[in-house]
Amino acid sequence: MHQLTRHLARRLAGERVTVNAVAPGLFATAMTAELLADPDQRELLVAAIPLARLGRAEDVAGAALFLASRAGAYVTGVVIPVDGGESGCG
Repeated sequence: MHQLTRHLARRLAGERVTVNAVAPGLFATAMTAELLADPDQRELLVAAIPLARLGRAEDVAGAALFLASRAGAYVTGVVIPVDGGESGCG
């Protein structure tokens, strides 16, 4: 995903198209329901996240709104981790 984002950003820049990606961390979804069902397992997983909580829909929405707004107009070729600090604090 990282390389594809960078490659497409460079390729489409001449057409004034920005390409970015959002990389979510651990969120409570249908895909993670089984993993988070066990309270002890859930506690261990959340403890590994620097912000000590699961992601929420508004966390991803905020990143998407930034990228879709004028504020993100000069941003291209990046992957924004929305993971509570997991990828940057380890």
